[in-house]
Formats: sequence, structure tokens, C-alpha cells
Amino acid sequence: MITRLKRPLAFVLSGGGARGALQVGALRALLEAGIQPDLLVGTSIGAANAAYLATHGFTQAGLESLMATWHEAAAANLVSANALWLTMQFLLNRAGRRLDHRLRDFFIAHGITPDLRFGDLGVRLILVAADLNAGRPILYGADPRQSVLEGLLASTALPPWLYPLEKDGQLLIDGGVVSNLPIEPALAQGAREIIALDLADPRETPIEGHGFGPFLGKLMNIIEQRQRAMEIALARAQKVPVRHIALYSDVPVAIWDFQDVAERSARGYAITRQAIALWQSERPRGWRGWLLSWADRLRSRQHEKWNRSIS
Repeated sequence: MITRLKRPLAFVLSGGGARGALQVGALRALLEAGIQPDLLVGTSIGAANAAYLATHGFTQAGLESLMATWHEAAAANLVSANALWLTMQFLLNRAGRRLDHRLRDFFIAHGITPDLRFGDLGVRLILVAADLNAGRPILYGADPRQSVLEGLLASTALPPWLYPLEKDGQLLIDGGVVSNLPIEPALAQGAREIIALDLADPRETPIEGHGFGPFLGKLMNIIEQRQRAMEIALARAQKVPVRHIALYSDVPVAIWDFQDVAERSARGYAITRQAIALWQSERPRGWRGWLLSWADRLRSRQHEKWNRSIS
């Protein structure tokens, strides 16, 4: 178990569509290492994973149930791969409503009911959305009276698949446009150490790609990279450690490709196990690190003396 983590400890789960299955495996590795969060912060698919675990518990049973839900989502084909057709329908104001209802019904069927409030959960949960009208992030969960379902629908409202959520003069969409790896929201909620499960994968958009699709992909990629760099720098300035884990499949995965979830979960598990092994080998800073180094040197000298005595 990692014993040097600071509290409150936040798990930060990025957006990334179908790549979110990688986070399920990563979370299993963290659970097996005995690492429990005080705060879950998620954007987009990371919000869905975080909300599910906050509702069902960060336990072995909770993770098994989450994995089963991922298989159900893949079978239900909740996200269409025909992004161009959906974009045209969205621009003509004809798309999204049916998909909105399907996703809402799916969340409700898996425990995110309309009456569930953030204050009802066993762990603190923050879901990140963006208000296009005000030009700022919206943090659902800062007020424990807010609806978890509303926050989740706002955080996952990614056009052209889903319409923005209109409420009280706000036009709410997927939080990835303001904080895809929501480190800053975790800092704002008092996190003193952060484990960030990052699904960003620039390989999805090849450099040589041309046309509107690749252009949009490159645009979003540079925005995500800039956001991540600035938020990690902000954490560093506040002396909050960020343990950043880049989760990626063997081959690039489109955000709408919900197949092969078991393989992606296994990949996320393996990557995170490697990261945890590195953390366990770290020396603490300051006098504790010096004391451990001194003890190692003393043991080495005693071992050399013993070897000479028996030779």
C-alpha cells in the first residue's frame, strides 16, 4: 500500500468517450493497492465512471458492476459512429433528443435516479460541465443539494451526439471544453494530492490527416494539452502533488467505439499497476528520505562485513 499520500486525496477522471473503459481497469489497480479516494472529480465519461462508483461504492463489487455496465453500453450502441450525419442533423436542429433520452434512461436504470442528490453519496463527487452562455466551468456537487443525474447529463452533453442542457439561462455542455482532465476543480475542492487518470490520446488524429474531421481533432487535442499543462502547473504552484497516469490502448480508439471494453480495462489495469510499483519505490523527501538512505547504507556495510567474515 502507498502510505505517503496526502489527504484529502482526489481521483481525477478525464473525458475520452469509449476510452473510459481504461479507467475501470486503472481504478481496480488502485483499489487492490489499498488506495481510497476522499474526492472523485470527473469530466464527460470520467464523470460517468466517477458518478457510478460514488453511487455504488469504490469496492470490488462496485467495480465489477461498473464493468458489466460498460458491456451493456457497448451492446446498446448508445453512441453512433456516424459523426458527420449527426453533425448535419445537429446543425439543422433535428438531432440529439432521442439520444438524450436513451442516455438518461440508461443512467437511471443503473442507479443514478432523479431524486439522488450529491449529499446522499458516501464519497464527495464533483462533475464538471461548461456553461457556454457564461463562458465558465460549472462544478456540480459543490452544492450537496444538486441532482447527480442533472450534473451527469450536463457533463456528458457532447454535440453532435447530445444536445446541450438548457437550465436557468445556462447552456451546459461537456466539461471537456474547459477542463478535460479536471485538476483545477479538484484543487478548488481542497485536494492535497491528486491521482489523475488521463484518457487523452493524440494518436487518434494522425498528423497527415486533412479535412474538417482531422482539423477538429487536432484543434481539440491542442486545447486538451494546453489545459492539462496549465492545470498541472497550477497544482505544482500550490504544492499539490499530481500523480499523472496516461491511459492508452495498443492502437488509437475513437471516442464512439465502445467495443473491446474488457481488453481496454485490462490495459488500464496493467498501466496503473506499473505506475503504483514506481510510487512504492519512491523515497520520501526531507529527513525521512535521508534517514532511509542512511539505513540502507548501514545495512549494506553490515552485509559487506558479514561477507568478509565468512570468506
